[in-house]
Amino acid sequence: MSYLIPSEFVTKMVDAGESKIFMATKDTLIRAYMAGAILALAAAFAITIIVTTGSALLGAVLFPVGFCMLYLMGFDLLTGVFVLCPLALIDKRPGVTVGGVLRNWGLVFVGNFAGALTVAFMMAFVFTYGFSIEPGAIGTKIAGIGESRTLGYAEYGAAGWFTIFIRGMLCNWMVSMGVVGAMVSTSVSGKVISMWMPIMLFFFMAFEHSVVNMFLFPSGIIMGGDFSVMDYLVWNEIPTVLGNLFGGLAFTGLTLYATHVKTNPQRAQS
Repeated sequence: MSYLIPSEFVTKMVDAGESKIFMATKDTLIRAYMAGAILALAAAFAITIIVTTGSALLGAVLFPVGFCMLYLMGFDLLTGVFVLCPLALIDKRPGVTVGGVLRNWGLVFVGNFAGALTVAFMMAFVFTYGFSIEPGAIGTKIAGIGESRTLGYAEYGAAGWFTIFIRGMLCNWMVSMGVVGAMVSTSVSGKVISMWMPIMLFFFMAFEHSVVNMFLFPSGIIMGGDFSVMDYLVWNEIPTVLGNLFGGLAFTGLTLYATHVKTNPQRAQS
């Protein structure tokens, strides 16, 4: 059968976390760079669909194509390693340390950001014909997203900051379900279907994804959004990263691990 039972795919999650911790620096950075770039391109694709068709639902339905591509290619997102790597530590895999987990997170963050920033510059160049004209409807939409999801939150002070944090939690609850979805099947079609559903949900609900935002907000600044780099960091990226970490690990990683790996003994069948 192409479907793996939970005890099988959760063990794969722990194995994957362990392998990522010991991955060479070069490989980690390259895989993270490509993941950030592909997800950024998918975000630009989805926003283009929303602007040209007027349908946010259609944009959400088609956005997961980028997520599916990058995971089928074995690339790594920060939201994924937030969930997988700590499981190897909790499972007490030999040689796995807190420092190793933090090293992986740091490298993946840098790689994701570099990839997303590369695509942000490339798409801004395309939208403006080399910065010679105004960015047009799509660029204006991206700039507006940057303003509304930084300054819009800042208006509410601490309540706005915690709203971003909770949206980040909800986001990586769903995104990490997509990461796990890539492991529940041994067929490409099964993997794609399992990944597609939660990613579509997070995008349509406008939850906060740290890597998508690595594209959206630098793009918004490049294309004239009225907010600063500090606004982006304080009123979006930092609370989003923290929310992504807590939500993905608490709602997906630990719940699956606790009930399918470190589970209580079952009553013997008579």
